[in-house]
Amino acid sequence: MHRTIEPSILYFGTPVILISTVNETGTANLAPMSSVFWLGQRCMLGLAASSKTTQNMLRTAERVLNLASVNEVAAVNRLALTTGSHPVPESKQRRGYRFEPDKFRVAQLTSLASETVTAPRVRECHVQLEAIVEAAHGMAEKDNVQRGRFVGIEVRISRTHAEEAILVRGEPHRIDPDKWRPLMMSFQRLYGLGLQTYDSVLATIPESLYDSPARQRQSIGEG
Repeated sequence: MHRTIEPSILYFGTPVILISTVNETGTANLAPMSSVFWLGQRCMLGLAASSKTTQNMLRTAERVLNLASVNEVAAVNRLALTTGSHPVPESKQRRGYRFEPDKFRVAQLTSLASETVTAPRVRECHVQLEAIVEAAHGMAEKDNVQRGRFVGIEVRISRTHAEEAILVRGEPHRIDPDKWRPLMMSFQRLYGLGLQTYDSVLATIPESLYDSPARQRQSIGEG
């Protein structure tokens, strides 16, 4: 029997990402988040408008989406209650956040130079997506209480890096989902994926048929 409920959050299950950006001082910021989804070579991120990561992204239009695997769970937890904002916003103070200027050191992760953006990659993450801001969208614009608190940011992936160990053998541009083990967040708790449950009808469609015109033009230009 279903019940009508009013949950405080609706985090049913999304991947954990470490977003790296550049501060005004030229230092690197690194923050975990999980409000994200992809469409083709585009990605939508949902972030608090007051966060340092959001401010950096809107100022520089650049960032790297470092997809965490189950191997980076300890690093994610080390970052979880830190912020690059000083002073710490009141809403984060209530939740126990502290200011941390050196996120890579605290997370015990390694900074790696990117190729198309100034923000660094995270060497330990098996998937690193360099990205450019395309648009920012205000959220809850009709809500007098929530208006201005959140922003939806559309980004375009400018370069994708993937560890060879998670690629399909013989196909250098395809990630093998049986080898890739993303870290997932569901209602604030962290999980890993298990084995494939059933065969998927959609998986019978060749991945190449999902290529966007923009990516096809880029491939032709690189050829």
